[in-house]
Amino acid sequence: MIEDIIDNDTGARIVTPEELDGVRTARVISFFLDYIIIFLLSIPLFIVIGLLGIPTLGLAWGLLPFVPAVVALLYLATTMGGPRQATIGMAFMGIRVRKLDGGNVDPLLACLHGILFWAIHTVAVILPLLISFFSSRKRLLHNVLLGTYVGRA
Repeated sequence: MIEDIIDNDTGARIVTPEELDGVRTARVISFFLDYIIIFLLSIPLFIVIGLLGIPTLGLAWGLLPFVPAVVALLYLATTMGGPRQATIGMAFMGIRVRKLDGGNVDPLLACLHGILFWAIHTVAVILPLLISFFSSRKRLLHNVLLGTYVGRA
């Protein structure tokens, strides 16, 4: 377990190099694992909405494009915003998200984390990833904006 060491001047949590070792690679792998999980969790909702489309004469089918986004937000709120502070993929890779002040990530911040991730990466594809090579604590752009970072659990 990594101890919390707080900087007396800034009040921010001090991050050790060991805590950041291999984080980029672990984040990429956990991203793909989480997307497989979100896809699998979406399948039952796709089936239910598909069947509901029959009696509603196709009206329910308008909900289909929103299923993955809703499932992803619920997934982030319950996993990253939960007591482990990590999605299933992140926990599998031995990493978790933390706030710079040492506090826990709540479900709302976890959802904002996901929304900002997609908003930023949709617009600027690779730029947010490049920022991790120059930022302290190997943070991506959405982590910098939200005051969080990802480190070893």
